[in-house]
Amino acid sequence: MRVLVVEDQAKLATIVAAGLRRAGMAVDVAFDGTDALEHTACTEYDVIVLDRDLPGVHGDEVCRTLNAGRSPARILMLTGARTVGDRIEGLGLGADDYLPKPFDFGELVARIRALVRRPGVSLPPALSHNDLRLDSARRKVTRAGRELALNPKEFAVLEVLLGAGGAVVSAEQLFERVWDEHADPFSQAVKTTMSRLRAKLGNPPVIETVARSGYRIA
Repeated sequence: MRVLVVEDQAKLATIVAAGLRRAGMAVDVAFDGTDALEHTACTEYDVIVLDRDLPGVHGDEVCRTLNAGRSPARILMLTGARTVGDRIEGLGLGADDYLPKPFDFGELVARIRALVRRPGVSLPPALSHNDLRLDSARRKVTRAGRELALNPKEFAVLEVLLGAGGAVVSAEQLFERVWDEHADPFSQAVKTTMSRLRAKLGNPPVIETVARSGYRIA
């Protein structure tokens, strides 16, 4: 999944982003409200982790703007305020979930994954095709009952392809969904990851290359 972390405390933003990447997510970072709106204008995110108390354009205004523009992203609002009234107000702005600081990192990851599984975002907790099964919650892939050791990018590419339900996914779409903004778009990242993934999936082949179009589960 593609996640935007909006947090003005650079150290906290860096720590959260690094942890989410270890959890297999593609993560971009914005340090203020203006930066966040610029990111969302260019990239479609599954979840936005939004600090409410941002300098400049306040987190409340970012949330209102995204909802007014019918952004498909789920919004998880973070704040140092811990009262029930604050939570109600945050949810009233259009946030999908609300997490007070300080928070347990495991809970943050669980809440992000739960948001993506909600109706309107097509990512069920488990995906399968014939003898291949991918469990998003446990980060586990098996084929014919045998567990496969996939790295985070391989897992994410397979997740996107399985989630497409047999539709063709272009290399550009895979790059957009799996890699963050710091990745080199002219690299061979998709091709290299696809080659490794196919080798690990074994035979008979599961991923088909569609000439001049992309890839699909076959």
